Amino acid sequence: MCSLSFFTLLISGLLMFFLGVYFLLFDYSVFVDWELFSLNSSMVVMTLIFDWMSLIFMSFVLFISSLVIYYSLDYMSGEKNMNRFIMLVLMFVVSMVFLILSPNLISILLGWDGLGLISYCLVIYYQNVKSYNAGMLTALTNRIGDVAILISISWMLNFGSWNFIYYYDFISNSLEMQVITFLVILAAMTKSAQIPFSSWLPAAMAAPTPVSALVHSSTLVTAGVYLLIRFSPMLVEFNLGNILLFFGCLTMFMSGLGANFEFDLKKIIALSTLSQLGLMMSILSMGYPNIAFFHLLTHALFKALLFMCAGSIIHNMSDCQDIRFMGSVVYYMPLTSVCFNVSSLSLCGMPFLAGFYSKDLILELVCMSWMNYFIFFLYFFSTGLTVSYSFRLFYYSMIGNNNHFSSYSFVDDSFYMSFGMISLLIVAVFGGGLLSWLIFPIPYTIVLPIYLKLLTMFVVMLGVYFGYMISMFKLSLMLFSSSLLPLSIFFGSMWFMPFLSTNFISFPFLNYGYFVSKILDSGWGELLGGQGLYSMFLYFINYIQFWYDSIFKVYLFTFIFWMFLLLILFLI
Repeated sequence: MCSLSFFTLLISGLLMFFLGVYFLLFDYSVFVDWELFSLNSSMVVMTLIFDWMSLIFMSFVLFISSLVIYYSLDYMSGEKNMNRFIMLVLMFVVSMVFLILSPNLISILLGWDGLGLISYCLVIYYQNVKSYNAGMLTALTNRIGDVAILISISWMLNFGSWNFIYYYDFISNSLEMQVITFLVILAAMTKSAQIPFSSWLPAAMAAPTPVSALVHSSTLVTAGVYLLIRFSPMLVEFNLGNILLFFGCLTMFMSGLGANFEFDLKKIIALSTLSQLGLMMSILSMGYPNIAFFHLLTHALFKALLFMCAGSIIHNMSDCQDIRFMGSVVYYMPLTSVCFNVSSLSLCGMPFLAGFYSKDLILELVCMSWMNYFIFFLYFFSTGLTVSYSFRLFYYSMIGNNNHFSSYSFVDDSFYMSFGMISLLIVAVFGGGLLSWLIFPIPYTIVLPIYLKLLTMFVVMLGVYFGYMISMFKLSLMLFSSSLLPLSIFFGSMWFMPFLSTNFISFPFLNYGYFVSKILDSGWGELLGGQGLYSMFLYFINYIQFWYDSIFKVYLFTFIFWMFLLLILFLI
């Protein structure tokens, strides 16, 4: 089943890519409308849109999912329920394809809810308490976005149809469309884990690593960004981009800080995904949907590769994810190390790798735009933090001393894993340039003074230095010393966001419920209710019985007394 799924998805992905390039070059768009039924002049229609954006994005999803399934043949080789795992991954891909091809809110909900449900099933795939908690946090956070989509569907009844793509020309003074756009922004923020809904994304690392490679590169977390790209004309029309820009930049800054204080390999990569999602959201809110889509594609390539390499290292280290136990991996796993470092450099924006073409363009457009100093500072500081945690990860895993535990047996010759990593390595190196030539045949005109042109390079070098410094033992010891420990805990726990999303909300209600249970249900409620009535009736019955028994004794005593008295009188 794995091999069949791999070949089917791979061939479908390649066909979709060539078809998408054809549609892009000749500016084609194809709509497919299938009317299911009509109710009071509101038509429930299954609509599919085939344009260059949907086809190219779908080709990336199918290509990455095919490699993930092939990679899973080795990574999940000891799994007893392999077919169930493959079926879940395929259902996940089908849900994402539904979302990509739908310009209709009802059919979008099918893919949207499918992603939420199957992501829950995959997060709790390993049955333990940590996975259950992570799955519940993921599901409940995503339900907020699902409710927003449902409300927007009901609100869109005012238009008589749910095909939002037809209403771009009729929204200039429409309050209904403004409300719908706000609800879609809320839904996208939950699915793409923007502040204040960020806590579920690192928690979702409880899923198997191949799932993480798929979920955090091209499917679940990018669904919100893709939906907002489709709604981008309305963002500009109603001037709602400022809200998104602020939260996107804050998310980018918060996740970059958190990754520098994290020691879990998968959570560091998850926080880097969160940082890049904030970058996509912020550049989208500034009115550049094509650049946000371009960065979404390049990010999918190198992030899937990064997760695959991390999975290979974790697999060889007996499922240990703590980077403090790693070191000198480059000597034992050279192929994995090369792929890992290429994807990290692409994440940092190393020239001529995939990430460079989108990140450098975004930063130069920020320098040219109307941004204030606060947003400008967040962009460049977050870029420096990205380089910092990437170098810190490289230092801990590749340069540091290995602990040489006897249980570790490093193997770097797995064909299934190597095939997936090498395939993604090729596209991560050459894909960025190819996509930039296709999507932007006429390059953006960037005019900047020399100090702004060199600012990005300066920030990158500063990030490398800072990453090296916090990797050194003395400074690391100082950062986690008792005097700075509260600050380190604050930065390392995503500004206490997991606590604010879980215990902070639930504890007052649980505490109040416990109080009510003890005082009312198990206290006064019992006293004045069933147990109290039972005790009262029992007391009265015992009292009456005692009284009856006592009266019988009095009667008997009186009878004996009178008999004794009569006997005395008779004798006298």
